[in-house]
Amino acid sequence: MSETYKAAGVDIEAGDKVVGNIKSLVKSTFSKNVLTDIGHFGAFYELDLSGYKKPVLVSSVDGVGTKLKVAFAMDKHDTVGQDLVNHCINDIAVCGAKPLYFMDYLAFGKLVPEIAEQIIKGFAAACRENDVSLIGGETAEMPGMYSPEEYDISGTIVGVVDKDEIIDGKNVKEGDVLYGLPSTGLHTNGYSLARKILFDKFKPHDKVPGISNSIGDELLKVHKSYLPVITHLKKEIKLNAVSHITGGGIIGNTKRVVPENFRIEIDWNSWEMPEIFKLIKETGRIEDDEMRHVFNLGIGLIIIIDETETEKIESELNSIGETFYRVGRIIK
Repeated sequence: MSETYKAAGVDIEAGDKVVGNIKSLVKSTFSKNVLTDIGHFGAFYELDLSGYKKPVLVSSVDGVGTKLKVAFAMDKHDTVGQDLVNHCINDIAVCGAKPLYFMDYLAFGKLVPEIAEQIIKGFAAACRENDVSLIGGETAEMPGMYSPEEYDISGTIVGVVDKDEIIDGKNVKEGDVLYGLPSTGLHTNGYSLARKILFDKFKPHDKVPGISNSIGDELLKVHKSYLPVITHLKKEIKLNAVSHITGGGIIGNTKRVVPENFRIEIDWNSWEMPEIFKLIKETGRIEDDEMRHVFNLGIGLIIIIDETETEKIESELNSIGETFYRVGRIIK
């Protein structure tokens, strides 16, 4: 009997099925700027730059790391797509950019159309919520590279900002105040350590006192998009810098937007660390410095403003119902 591609582990028909089944999901994210249907060799997006004096394209690419391992364990695949879109959006929103379109990459050990559709359902949901078009992607089946029950995902976001409105931290100065906005949980970082600690003692479906969800569901909470709050604030207040708190924690990420001759002072007692982080810390007996270096500890976004703007930013955040904490300041 002759060998076939399917016998080698690649099912072209399964890939075609996925494309056919997701068309309505993907189209639900299209804006008038999207010129092509899915399935072409390239995706076309017509730029409307009429509102920009000096338009600058801003892009970012990322994945969700070993949070996928939790999705596999829970057999829940409709949230990691949202995680990826929101993570990528935050990375350019903190630069002042308006996201335009998103593209995804999925790689499977064995392509299961129903699982692929759940992931893409998450992509589409987050894209609609953020007014972003999901204009294309790639789904690959790679037997031997990934185990049959596993997959990996990554995504690319492209946005635009007027050159004069880029938020890059160059205006940060001594005395500036740091505000922190809550995360929904771990977001998409620190999972290798969290899994090692928690799943050595608990099963993903276990519940523990103080946390209403199972541990697996708590770890799968969707990475929050901060695009709405950033969009609102930058119209009302001069934002000297904004940092998305991912791997490296609050200090590690915020120092990326603070000039080298300044230091970040954080009051670590200005907010209460969520229970999931307390569980990780206590179960693994992790030192404070390591927790602060690895996890966001309940703060997903840092906003740096002039100290004269504190009353105004608090008023604006209250007006949109956004929880916030005054967490620190910039010092010499």
